[in-house]
Amino acid sequence: MSTPCILHTSPGSAGLCVHWLLIDAGIAHELRLLDLAAGQHKTPAYLALNPNGVVPTLELDGQPVYEAAALILLLAERHPAAGLRPARGSRAEAQYLQWTLHLANTLQPAFRTWFYPHEAAGEAVAAQAKELARARVESAFDRLDAHLAAHGPYVCGEAISAVDFLATMLMRWSRNMPKPATSWPTLAAYIARMKARPSFKVLYEREGLTEWA
Repeated sequence: MSTPCILHTSPGSAGLCVHWLLIDAGIAHELRLLDLAAGQHKTPAYLALNPNGVVPTLELDGQPVYEAAALILLLAERHPAAGLRPARGSRAEAQYLQWTLHLANTLQPAFRTWFYPHEAAGEAVAAQAKELARARVESAFDRLDAHLAAHGPYVCGEAISAVDFLATMLMRWSRNMPKPATSWPTLAAYIARMKARPSFKVLYEREGLTEWA
């Protein structure tokens, strides 16, 4: 019997999309929740797995792999029966790769600046950095809303794929912003569709989450 993969993450963090996909696809796994406030992601033991000192990290076949977007792509590839990866050579596959990397390279970093504006700019101009991050998030939501309106109901068309778990996680992060993702009608309908999946309720129970339920 193969050893289940081990997911190291923290509640509501970037590992949420990976954890959700594992549950939704029925992939056997062990969950190890870290207390970031206590610095458990900076211990020597964890840094040996992920030298970046961030979550998530997935131990797969005894080897650590990290970066949330890479992990959802990898899991969808390794578990084709889950149907979370478009067919090779299809138009949907091109959209799948494009949007996964786009979200990871543009929207996710903008959220990092929103939550930690001092990191990139220093305390003196943190407020300006935060406003710039907000503008970038809202601009990304404008594009994603238009895309879903024209090509939905999911990011790659008619069928759900791994990128939808990443997209929904990032939308969740906007819940306390001045203009959350639910402010866009098409995004609001998309979010409701994703949250209606039984796996979302299980995810919330396992991570102990209550907000945006």
